[in-house]
Amino acid sequence: MSKTVVEKLADYGQSIWLDNLSRYLIESGKLKGLAEMGVRGVTSNPTIFDKAISQTNDYDQRIAQLAKEGKNTFEIYDELTVKDVQDAADIFSLVYEKTNCLDGYVSLEVNPKLAHSAAETVAEGKRLWKKVNRRNLMLKIPATEAGFSAIEELLSEGMNVNSTLIFSEEQYAKTAQAYIRGIKRLAQNKGDLSPAHSVASVFVSRIDTAVDPLLDEASGLKGKAAAANTNLIFTKSREIFSSGEFLALQDKGANIQRPLWASTGAKNPAYSPIKYVSELIAKGTVNTMPDNTLEAFLKSKEVKE
Repeated sequence: MSKTVVEKLADYGQSIWLDNLSRYLIESGKLKGLAEMGVRGVTSNPTIFDKAISQTNDYDQRIAQLAKEGKNTFEIYDELTVKDVQDAADIFSLVYEKTNCLDGYVSLEVNPKLAHSAAETVAEGKRLWKKVNRRNLMLKIPATEAGFSAIEELLSEGMNVNSTLIFSEEQYAKTAQAYIRGIKRLAQNKGDLSPAHSVASVFVSRIDTAVDPLLDEASGLKGKAAAANTNLIFTKSREIFSSGEFLALQDKGANIQRPLWASTGAKNPAYSPIKYVSELIAKGTVNTMPDNTLEAFLKSKEVKE
């Protein structure tokens, strides 16, 4: 049987994750099918869960049951999302094992309202890590000043982290340094570095959405700012993770924190639906795609470096 385009990309060195999660995807078997097709992980966020819960009837029975038990709104949301993440993590557990912990992760975002409090983010991250109770969970932490401290702390205790909402090279560099500090502390605590993984989620399409209106039509520069920005970040990643400081940790089993290209659905209808896929193929990275982008990419059937 010929390989799918996502399997070919994995062979090249880039992993494809799905940027969506819902009860329907789990119970319909679609998520399992995507895993079998070569998709290697899942990312989620509160907006994705809001859409899944509010725009379908898939959760109604469970919501009614939880409300009857006296659960408040947050507790109901917590129960629903944790269950979805647990089930998705179980579906991707085989990917996690087969890739030796490189892929197979399901990301769950820590309450973004805590983004500017390191202590509260850490406490909530630990609670979710314990409650989900899956080795292939990634705690999603916003790349704020408080977030960098939280990322370091959670990694130092061996938890996997997806640092999200990165838009600039400076923000990325701070994320990577937080990762290195956390792994260094894990090593000092005699922890096993090999299963500890992290990604740095760099938002892509929103850069062009913000920059394109500022450019003259005749400049020929529209639609190029996002790719240029990711190139700067990719270059910075290679610089940081080839430093002596990290190489010493790598000798002890540490993994490189991979850049993850997020927000890769083309917002401008004039652009190809796979613009932010074909332009961002690079070894040692992840691209997380919404459903429609993934479907368009699967139809393309070709990987071009």
